[in-house]
Amino acid sequence: MYFQTMKNVFYFSDTDYFAKYQYLCSMKTLLDVHTHTIASGHAYSSLQEMTLAAKEKGLEILGITEHGPNIPGTCDPIYFRNLHCVPRQLYGIKLMLGAELNILNTQGDIDLDEDYWRILDIRIAGIHSLCWKGGTKEENTQGVINAMRNPFVQIISHPGDGTADLDFEVLMKVSKETHTLLEINNHSMAPIRHKTVATPNNLELLELAKKYETPVIFGSDAHFSTMIADYSNIMPLVEKAEFPDDLVLNYQPEKFLAYLKPTPEK
Repeated sequence: MYFQTMKNVFYFSDTDYFAKYQYLCSMKTLLDVHTHTIASGHAYSSLQEMTLAAKEKGLEILGITEHGPNIPGTCDPIYFRNLHCVPRQLYGIKLMLGAELNILNTQGDIDLDEDYWRILDIRIAGIHSLCWKGGTKEENTQGVINAMRNPFVQIISHPGDGTADLDFEVLMKVSKETHTLLEINNHSMAPIRHKTVATPNNLELLELAKKYETPVIFGSDAHFSTMIADYSNIMPLVEKAEFPDDLVLNYQPEKFLAYLKPTPEK
């Protein structure tokens, strides 16, 4: 099996799927905006280590999104208030410093106060089992819809990981309507996570995004620097769904920035 670029031919064994998909990712990927540093409490690289790794991988944009306050061990809210200290251009990389906030319940309430939301360059919200109070499929879906309609929330993290039973078709329609991106999360599909529904759920999300011509964002959910822009669990699904490149915002930094909801004015 081989893949050819304009300059080189790369050969992979028929069983070396991991190398194949990592290579395909690296050829196109220019941004990763769902990552964590040691500030999140259960991640293992510093902000500078993450940025240097992003540079080595040829990224243009790196988002660092520490966990919101309802995740045990994460940073104090004062961390977000002091983000002005960090340059937004570092080692040739555009940094977007924000948070992965928690959707807390079926009303779509989100942790961290609104005053902090305004400080952040990027705002992701997701369901985490440690701080989620769910209900029926319909109630869970409505909670996520309410979060998507929050003018501050720009991305929903790992909706397909199975933590909550959700109606993906309804969410995809709201995604298109509100410009709230649904993430295809790489880390949730890692075998060690034992999230058995994550792979079929993410395939369904890709198929729906293709059907409704709605952009998506790939997220590494990196908790260590070497994981940045690793989408190797996603790429087989992209291939299976015959998903078009023009709907993957990781390949198009300018389109990604233009698509994001702006921070609401006071």
